Amino acid sequence: MVAIAETMQAVLLTGHGGPEMLSVRDDWPVPQPSANEVLIRVHAAGINNTDINTRIGWYSKSVRGETNEGSASGFETADSSDSSWSGAAIGFPRIQGADVCGRIVAVGTDVDPGRIGERVLVRALQHQPPSETGLNCITFGSEVDGGFADYAVAQSDIALAIDSPLSDVELASFPCAASTAEGMLDRIDLGRGERVLITGASGGVGSAAVQLARRRGARIVALASAAKHDFVKSLGADEILDRAAVPDAMSFDVVVDLVVGPGWAGLINALKRGGRYITAGAIGGPISEIDLRTIYLRDLTIAGSTYQPPHIFENLVSYIEAGALKPVVSKTYRLSQIAEAQADFVAKTYPGKLVLVPDCLWQDQVQ
Repeated sequence: MVAIAETMQAVLLTGHGGPEMLSVRDDWPVPQPSANEVLIRVHAAGINNTDINTRIGWYSKSVRGETNEGSASGFETADSSDSSWSGAAIGFPRIQGADVCGRIVAVGTDVDPGRIGERVLVRALQHQPPSETGLNCITFGSEVDGGFADYAVAQSDIALAIDSPLSDVELASFPCAASTAEGMLDRIDLGRGERVLITGASGGVGSAAVQLARRRGARIVALASAAKHDFVKSLGADEILDRAAVPDAMSFDVVVDLVVGPGWAGLINALKRGGRYITAGAIGGPISEIDLRTIYLRDLTIAGSTYQPPHIFENLVSYIEAGALKPVVSKTYRLSQIAEAQADFVAKTYPGKLVLVPDCLWQDQVQ
């Protein structure tokens, strides 16, 4: 039986604002699993855009700027009553962290004790009543505490066992970003031979989208900064454009957009007749202008993607176990270095993913 401490290291988000709202504590109570829950010893936790957006209050409908505008101090215009991605208020303090790789060390009632010891990944998007297909969900590390801590509690059915030779740090790069990418491609029904444009292709979601689009046999054109072209090419992109480039009109079957911002109209114009556009992020700015005649006269489909049916994460785990998805971790940080890690994330200094490791496991997890 694994000994479980009474207190743990945890990063508490204490309110909306800059990095000063992240409080690193070493005396936070270890959570206890309730019925149908498991307690996970967190071995590694990845950083995602949603962590930054939540901290700075970017999801509030009163905010109109891009993520980077508020990354240092938050947004003065943010309304705390609608500052989560779901449109509700965040309950502070909150332990963020949508990505978790770790091992189950305890279980609540109605969970098989045989699960203790399992290596697991946690599904970031969790369905909620009234039904699994009702598009009602919460995010691990947003509506409930997540993985920026030594321990985390999760519903048993969203902690999926995984059998992989990859390290915990590598596995922690997948859950939120890769499931977001898989959910987008699944919802827009990207098909073999289709020409797809992927924006933000060097980031966590974008790099996963390139690989998953390649798996589907699509022809991939990626947008990325010049310094990251070789990296994106190594993931399977057929062609790379500078991130500021305006793509040719009516030249793509599908656009997978993670940026939006001022270039949005050009992306819509790049779709062929009957083309499909999908977005799961707007770090370049949530407010854009479009001539709606382009949409209806070309019979375009415009889609958003947040909710993920259970098969998305189940499929993702199977891809990882089969070695069909490459982890793209650029740098690893101690959990206590979260402010530095988030600053690097916002600056887009590194491609792919940045991952945190609890301080007490640093020597074991990072060689």
